[in-house]
Amino acid sequence: MAPKSIACTLACAFAAWLIAGCSSPPPDNGPGRSGSSGSAATSSTNHAAAITMDTIQVGDKLTIKLTDIPQPYAIDQQVRDDGTISLPLNVEVVAAGKRKAELQDLIHNQYVDKYFKRLSVSVDTEERVIYVGGQVRTPSRYIYSGEMTVLKAIKVAGDFTEFANRTKVLVTRPDGTSFFVNCKKAERDATHDKPVFPGYKIEVRRKWL
Repeated sequence: MAPKSIACTLACAFAAWLIAGCSSPPPDNGPGRSGSSGSAATSSTNHAAAITMDTIQVGDKLTIKLTDIPQPYAIDQQVRDDGTISLPLNVEVVAAGKRKAELQDLIHNQYVDKYFKRLSVSVDTEERVIYVGGQVRTPSRYIYSGEMTVLKAIKVAGDFTEFANRTKVLVTRPDGTSFFVNCKKAERDATHDKPVFPGYKIEVRRKWL
């Protein structure tokens, strides 16, 4: 096949991938979801323990730019709970735990020679924040400072108010799925506390007397 035909074919494949939706929902198997929840929970915990602030983390929102190709692209992706992101032409890579330069090199190597003769890749991350609202003393958004759990995030927000329902705290993931945490149990047994990642929203509801 002529080089011009190959370039056109690849450009069409990229366009079709983008139309189908490049930011597919994370396959999250956390609490309240069916599937292999054990492996997903283990993966999330491992990422939370291993990350540092200069590495890409689960939940990070990335903008990935592919240039020096016939049709450049800017792709928005969110790092899924298993640490992966999806890219055009059915390329999937593990992003969590890597620095930006390492991820750029990894993406470059997935495409060059196999699909393109040359390619430039840039990766940018959004500011990492979590949201804590409802019956806490200082509801607001807070910078995600590394390994965090529901209870730790609530402490950062000034702790519960006297009106807080501690038995059913709502946690919403960036993909819109959610689960509840019984913080009374979590205070007695840390296994009931759950990790939170950038973009998570914690809502402490009011108790009704």
